[in-house]
Amino acid sequence: MTLTPQWLDELRARVTLSSVISRTTRLTKAGHEFKACCPFHNEKSPSFTVNDQKGFYHCFGCGAHGDVIRWMTDQRGLSFMDAVKELAAEAGLDVPAPDPRAARKAEQQAGLHEVLEAAQNWYRAQLGTPDGAKARAYLASRRFDALTMERFGFGYAPAGRQALKAALSQFDDVMLIEAGMRIAVDDKEPYDRFRDRLTMPIHDARGRVIGFAARILDADKKDAPKYLNSPDTPLFDKGRTLFNLHRAGPASHQSGRIVVVEGQMDVIALAAAGIAEAVAPMGTALTERQLEMLWRLVETPILCFDGDAAGQRAAMRAVTRALPLLRPAHSLQIVRMPAGMDPDDLIKRDGVAALEALLAAPKSLLDQLWEHERDAAPLNSPEDKAGLKARLMAHVETIADPDIKALYRRELNDRFSAFAFPPRQEREWRPMGRAAPPPRSDPLVTQRLRKNAGSRDALSAAVLAGLLRHPQELARHGDALAHADLADPRFAVLVDALDAGEPLETRHLSTILAARGLVAPNPVEYASLRFGFLIEDSPPELASESLAQAIGLLVERPALEAALAEATARFERDLSEGAYAEQQRLLKRKLEFDARLRQMASARTAALDGAATQKTAE
Repeated sequence: MTLTPQWLDELRARVTLSSVISRTTRLTKAGHEFKACCPFHNEKSPSFTVNDQKGFYHCFGCGAHGDVIRWMTDQRGLSFMDAVKELAAEAGLDVPAPDPRAARKAEQQAGLHEVLEAAQNWYRAQLGTPDGAKARAYLASRRFDALTMERFGFGYAPAGRQALKAALSQFDDVMLIEAGMRIAVDDKEPYDRFRDRLTMPIHDARGRVIGFAARILDADKKDAPKYLNSPDTPLFDKGRTLFNLHRAGPASHQSGRIVVVEGQMDVIALAAAGIAEAVAPMGTALTERQLEMLWRLVETPILCFDGDAAGQRAAMRAVTRALPLLRPAHSLQIVRMPAGMDPDDLIKRDGVAALEALLAAPKSLLDQLWEHERDAAPLNSPEDKAGLKARLMAHVETIADPDIKALYRRELNDRFSAFAFPPRQEREWRPMGRAAPPPRSDPLVTQRLRKNAGSRDALSAAVLAGLLRHPQELARHGDALAHADLADPRFAVLVDALDAGEPLETRHLSTILAARGLVAPNPVEYASLRFGFLIEDSPPELASESLAQAIGLLVERPALEAALAEATARFERDLSEGAYAEQQRLLKRKLEFDARLRQMASARTAALDGAATQKTAE
């Protein structure tokens, strides 16, 4: 019979080394490893270690070293085949029967490894040719250092449809097609799969090339996918492969974590920034097999997907895929990137420390599940809230482990009850004629603060749109904006551009924002606010005046809201008459502020209507 390397790897993956060794040797947990006195020589202090993640044992005293099969042969005295059969029975694997076809398949796979290794060597050589200039320019734009480019083996696939075939003429077309390097369509001549693309090799857990990922270099080409991976082949199964696992696995033993990102370029960007323990699925959602591979490395991998809607959908697909597989101490953690950003964007904008801060405070799987379902639909009626509970319990029912299922059910029920049935405010009894103390808290304050959060964001975006529509006004209000406590980072970018003497032109300022990974606001989206500076054909003097008033309101609001929030918190702490009076005074100011905002918008609309009427009469 023929036992392929892939079958033996599967056998080792299904058997926990420490559980086999502990049957005859007493093991003691020590961090990520186990320790014991070596069974191969006499010793008084333990120097024998067992590492399940790495899949081997080692004695620092006598040098004994091996995997689970070697343990069965050296310590148990079994023959190789007897060891394999015993372990296979334990793992639920069928030992391959003697079959000449299996031998031919193993030989074929060895040949395919040769094809892919030759293709990788050729692609790397092409990167340095004149035709590879576009690929080199792209790598330069990503600012990857020489070590990163060498480590990840970037190459270039030329544009010719038969270039690879000519270069690898020692292999026939059948092998090139079988390896996924060429495409055969009906009775037409086969052609190269990767053409005019930057290439990156995909490796198996043993570090052998099993396929390629390739990125398009022509940004104007819209009829082809941006990234293209090898198809499934006898060597490459995208559902059982994680990009960079052969490097991230050893790195995870040092850091104690594994980070899962969406794409290969994110992995490389993290590696260049010093985070070596990152992997990525092959363009699909995480599979059950990939989750098991991750759990062999660490108990709680960190999913770090993009902050856009697609990234969050990918995170939830991973969560729902993981729920049935949860077991004690094994789960997932989720990091949500800032909206519209991927890890590489964040590193470029704020440095690797910003990403490390997010990775240090991930959400639990349960938190992600609760927040996603809570925010998935409006919860305005009892029926809406009942729907939330039904969705949560449907997720719970997919969990196989009974203890984890019970704990999830209780925790989610508690959260739902606290959300759907908040405690009512108690009324204190008091004798007739005695003055009532100030209320414990004023729910109107919290309600109004929440209601105004949206208008604050809209006002901020409207002012930004106004500054881009009338960029000359930036010079007039630069100082006020620079000293204001504004949350939107785009204001700081515009002020920096003003200080740097950049041209105050709409297109130029929008380009500066885009270079910082920030989106310029669209004035049309905020025209409904009816500010004069956002209405088409607004007279320049009217636009300047209304924009100045809006900036004044925007600059004043953060200080007023902060003071109101502080007064509310102080009142809730000491319940004094003075604290209550201060809170009410600031709330009155806040209501007056909002009234000014509405009046200003109304006045602008009336003035514009009057100007339009006068123009029509003339």
